[in-house]
Amino acid sequence: MKIGIIVAMGKELDLLLPHIEGHSQTVLPSGQTLHTGTMAGGRHSVAAMQSGIGKVNAALGTAALVDAFGPELVINTGVAGGTGSDARVMDVVVGDRVAYHDVWCGPCAERGQIQGMPRFFEGAPAVLGLEVLDSISRLHRGLIASGDQFVDNAADLAKITALYPDVKAVDMESAAMAHTCHSKGVPFASIRVVSDTPGKEEDNTGQYLDFWTDAPKATFATLQTLVNAL
Repeated sequence: MKIGIIVAMGKELDLLLPHIEGHSQTVLPSGQTLHTGTMAGGRHSVAAMQSGIGKVNAALGTAALVDAFGPELVINTGVAGGTGSDARVMDVVVGDRVAYHDVWCGPCAERGQIQGMPRFFEGAPAVLGLEVLDSISRLHRGLIASGDQFVDNAADLAKITALYPDVKAVDMESAAMAHTCHSKGVPFASIRVVSDTPGKEEDNTGQYLDFWTDAPKATFATLQTLVNAL
């Protein structure tokens, strides 16, 4: 299988690249760097890219990845804020759905929905159907909500949970990546590690920074486990 893997930040890419066998890189005409190789002992051809932070960067990066590599599946991995429902720091959330939390197109669409697009983008069945998901400790399936905002206080988190009471995690890219894949007809899955719990700690910004100091590289091994099972 040809799998595209996209992350937002350089710190996330640094954790991902050791899992890619036979790694090489190419600079695209757009200036973005495509990292190629294999995973799962050579069974899967992979291409990885760092998109940059936020919805626009996420969409541009995903489009470039799909156009350059032609993947059969796109996986996003990286970090997210937990909503405190049950996903805690160092837990993994696999998005069975992703949605925008900062979109309002008026009365012609639901809040969170781009007019003409689904409100919720469904996760890739090939990933969500993997039996190995049930064997991974501290893994949750659920809704991931995205917006152009680092959520760092209880009031902002409350607005998101009022819109989506079942939301498990919040980030700044997954929905835009899913939207792009939906438009291009490519299945998409988001796998996020919880780095902080906005509104549940006195200083979740400090919690987020501590995560990068303390998080073991094995945290991103969940991606390797899932790819091996595909």
